[in-house]
Amino acid sequence: SNRSLRLGLATERGQAFIPQEGSGMEMTDRLRHRYFALRHGDSEANVAGIIISDPAVGTVKYGLTEVGFAGVRASAEAFAASVLGVTAGGGAPASPLPHVRIHASDFKRTAETAQTFADTLREILKDHCSEESFVPIPTVELRERYFGELEGGPNTRYDDIWDIDRQDASAEPCSAESAEGVRSRTGGLVRSLESQSLASDGKDGPSAIVVLVSHGDALQLLQTAFQGSPAGVHRSLPHLNPAELRELVPTPAGVDLLRAPESS
Repeated sequence: SNRSLRLGLATERGQAFIPQEGSGMEMTDRLRHRYFALRHGDSEANVAGIIISDPAVGTVKYGLTEVGFAGVRASAEAFAASVLGVTAGGGAPASPLPHVRIHASDFKRTAETAQTFADTLREILKDHCSEESFVPIPTVELRERYFGELEGGPNTRYDDIWDIDRQDASAEPCSAESAEGVRSRTGGLVRSLESQSLASDGKDGPSAIVVLVSHGDALQLLQTAFQGSPAGVHRSLPHLNPAELRELVPTPAGVDLLRAPESS
């Protein structure tokens, strides 16, 4: 069911996704950590209507617009209130704060998104966290899907790639990265994180909250892994808008795909 993916909490410009409690899943059907997808805020490439997927360009150009920065701040405020239980000027949290880890694509638009999200959380939680809290970790596995020959062209051409994805998720049309390839690298990151405690309490320590800051296609394809769906159906899942934050709640099939391998 995609029910959990459709529950959303709208903010002024961004959108934080917070699922309802009591999903009915047993602990064995859950991943070790709790994951949130955050798509980058409105960017200069979005405004220009062009495809920027080459790391040589995207890591140094086409950052966020003012609307983009505002949307990310709104999503961070919603995350702090709804997930961490803290609002600006609202006093101490009711319980100890969970460990929050931010991983981000190293493209300029995602790096600026992650930094703004982190800065906003630190501002809200300034009395309850250190300056070192929430420092984003650049993570190449979260980079934009590479669109090959469509680089620098109009973003209306995405549809040409997506049409082929539906027919063959392993295809590389126009020398683009395949849908399955993108899912493999983003899902592989989650499997790697699942093998780590992330928090400071040792091998069997508590779970962490992981925010994955990435791009539209990369996050759509990661959603298929959490859903246990074929990569080729990624456009049929609820679309992530710029600066939208969404919890990725795995189905049992998704847990099987993403759970860390058992150590022998």
